[in-house]
Amino acid sequence: MRRKSRTFDKAAITSNGIHLVGSVPLEDSGAVFGCVCGLLGERITRLPDGETGARTNWIAWQAQVFAGMPQFESEIVASGYIKRPKYRLKPGVDAAALRFPALGYAAAAKASYAEFARQKAAGDIPARVRFQVCLPTPLAPVHSYVFPESMAAIEGPYERALLDDLADIAQSIPHGELAIQWDAAIEFALLEGVMPTCYDEPEAAILERLVRWGDAVPGDIDMGYHLCYGDSGHKHFKDPVDAGKLVMVANHLAAHLARPLNWLHLPVPRARDDDAYFAPLAALTLASATELYLGLIHTTDGLEGARRRIAAARKFCERFGIGTECGFGRRPPESIPALLELHAALSGQILK
Repeated sequence: MRRKSRTFDKAAITSNGIHLVGSVPLEDSGAVFGCVCGLLGERITRLPDGETGARTNWIAWQAQVFAGMPQFESEIVASGYIKRPKYRLKPGVDAAALRFPALGYAAAAKASYAEFARQKAAGDIPARVRFQVCLPTPLAPVHSYVFPESMAAIEGPYERALLDDLADIAQSIPHGELAIQWDAAIEFALLEGVMPTCYDEPEAAILERLVRWGDAVPGDIDMGYHLCYGDSGHKHFKDPVDAGKLVMVANHLAAHLARPLNWLHLPVPRARDDDAYFAPLAALTLASATELYLGLIHTTDGLEGARRRIAAARKFCERFGIGTECGFGRRPPESIPALLELHAALSGQILK
């Protein structure tokens, strides 16, 4: 039976200060844990490993998985937003027999968790902080790397492989130490009509899948979603008119998940400190225990820009945590300490 969401009391919505979306371009997970905890410490509840090394550019490393599949043929395609190889099934391939190898997410999570556990045991990571594993939704690599005519055949096998990685993570890491974040970006490219899809009804297909993948996470593991409009070249694939589509997805998740929704992260474009962008937040129907984070920190206008966006957001939603619009992965490593210090300053001065 589906748990019904209740309209939240805007003055009571949970906030834990700071949310890190995921990527942090430092040398390795150990460096990420040390840098983040040294600067943010008790201000965070969940700590990602930074998606370092091969995972630096979000799902780009999954291209090698598709490239290694002899059942596919490929060509380079310019989508207008980014160039990438795309794949289709070769003629005569039996789609029903298609199986992906291990995708690498479980192996990366287990290796990073070993360092997380070591640093926590040493007292370098606060005891209450959970290890945050960020996963793309299955439709993201499929829509990024597969031609529309082959998407329907390939999505199911890829989804099974990613959910196998999720199950491996859940089996290997103590649930009380773990948090899973689904990164939903390509979904908004489809909702905004800027990327081709095989779905006849994209909105219905996306919402059903987001709920299904959320419910695949065991209920005693923290689980949330990072909703995104893209960050390639620090540009959106389309500038959102307002937060309306984000709120629509958020409300559907809150109403239809069978398990708790622990947090949601919504992006806020740098140029938007106007009432029109934030007004849809008044229609949010999250449970009171769901943490809301707004990605309103931008390095280009620092404290003052964030303050303006916070003031505008508070007209429609009084309490929320803060973060950047997307991950840090496309930034120079030397810029990360100052960016984290900006988080700390905002948390200390504004979110009291």
